Amino acid sequence: MGLWSCQTGQAINGDGVYRYEQPSQDGIGKIYLGREISQVMGYEGAYWLERPSRELQEHPQLVVDLLGLAPDAVVADLGAGSGYMTQRLARAVPDGKVLAVDVQPEMIELLNQRITEEALTSIEPVLGTEADPHLPDASIDLALMVDAYHEFKYPHEMMTHLWDALKPGGQVVLAEYRAENPLVMIKRLHKMSEKQVKRELQAVGFEWVKTDESLPQQHLLFFAKPMATAPQSS
Repeated sequence: MGLWSCQTGQAINGDGVYRYEQPSQDGIGKIYLGREISQVMGYEGAYWLERPSRELQEHPQLVVDLLGLAPDAVVADLGAGSGYMTQRLARAVPDGKVLAVDVQPEMIELLNQRITEEALTSIEPVLGTEADPHLPDASIDLALMVDAYHEFKYPHEMMTHLWDALKPGGQVVLAEYRAENPLVMIKRLHKMSEKQVKRELQAVGFEWVKTDESLPQQHLLFFAKPMATAPQSS
């Protein structure tokens, strides 16, 4: 885990990116830029991803429409799960491809079932790791993360690898429940503020483009990889 600080009572990661403390409820005790990372929803909770109320709560098709994807775009869906958003992305890029990334083999299996049942031939499942989405360099135009980023155990490493996978000028888009709004009835660590998202992605080098507030309960935050630059180290 790292070295233990007698002065602060906290464990300090040797690379200085993370620190550790006693986990809070629903957290893993790992702190990144002031935010405790949440526990991951396991594949046993896949039914939650497919709940009928999600259409009303999250407006998934509106999310895809707001991305403004070209028909031949190559898109990555990180934290794809059972493919709830992936199938919509695939229909938005009929001449392109969707790389559906998840770290749980069981989720990949659910995704493969959906691909077969719905004949979604433009979807390519990718089994990533907690620190690396395993995407080829300069291969994607846009990466989408819907209610997923806050669960990344290694957000700094994941976003650094994602930087490499994006083409110059490519975009990263995050949908996260608004931490600023106490009326959004989602567990505390499963929400993020606009300020915190900006802090974390800008630490890797991404530039904030805009925040769209069209969704009922979520921010939709757009970031870009600048042309011909290198990621920043934290």
